[in-house]
Amino acid sequence: QSQLVESGGGLVQPGGSLRLSCVASGFTLDYYGLAWFRQAPGKEREGVSCISRGGYTNYAHAVKGRFTISRDNAKNTVYLQMNSLKPEDTAVYYCAAGTPVFCGDYDLTEYDYWGQGTQVTVSS
Repeated sequence: QSQLVESGGGLVQPGGSLRLSCVASGFTLDYYGLAWFRQAPGKEREGVSCISRGGYTNYAHAVKGRFTISRDNAKNTVYLQMNSLKPEDTAVYYCAAGTPVFCGDYDLTEYDYWGQGTQVTVSS
């Protein structure tokens, strides 16, 4: 069974940091572009960051300079390091794998595999 499993979410104070991990099983991430999306209550799912097969990275304006995406193909894992977290970063974070033409478009339909999501709450 092919699946993505996220971990690393939790409750953190404003200004704090978290690192999300997403491990693939049943398939190899080497062949896919990878992305992190998030969805806050009452809002649509939005793209946060993505990394292509070749290592190109893209960040949403709201997180640029604070978040860093990386991939470790040997571990079949993609990461999202989140620093200087703000209350508005509170959301369920999802990892995704697919074959987007340009990952920075954050087109949900271009992603074939999705994780179940991990909750990130930024609050004092």
